[in-house]
Amino acid sequence: QVQLVESGGGLVQAGGSLRLSCAASGRTFSSYTMSWFRRAPGKEREFVAGINKSGDRTEYTDSVKGRFTISRDNAKNTVYLQMNSLKSEDTAVYYCAADRTMLPIVRNTAAAYEYWGQGTQVTVSS
Repeated sequence: QVQLVESGGGLVQAGGSLRLSCAASGRTFSSYTMSWFRRAPGKEREFVAGINKSGDRTEYTDSVKGRFTISRDNAKNTVYLQMNSLKSEDTAVYYCAADRTMLPIVRNTAAAYEYWGQGTQVTVSS
């Protein structure tokens, strides 16, 4: 089992940047594909970005490509989401999630992820 704790959210002006972190407990962090999802007010939870276990494969939803970067440090049991050029539509609660897939892939459906953090609020003011 793994526990996930997000941090780094906050209030930022449009065009600004934030870096989210997700710290995982346990010694098997490198066994998990890690992803970020978000839920905006009145909307469904959506996949944002993911990174496979070794860190050599990443996936992004189209709306964040070129602006967000996901990375991981397996030695620190941490996954990051660098968010640049933020827009008001990026406002949401951001969640990190862990998928113990045996495959070196990133799945973009929430049902694939066994473990979730509590979320961190990101608010972008226009």
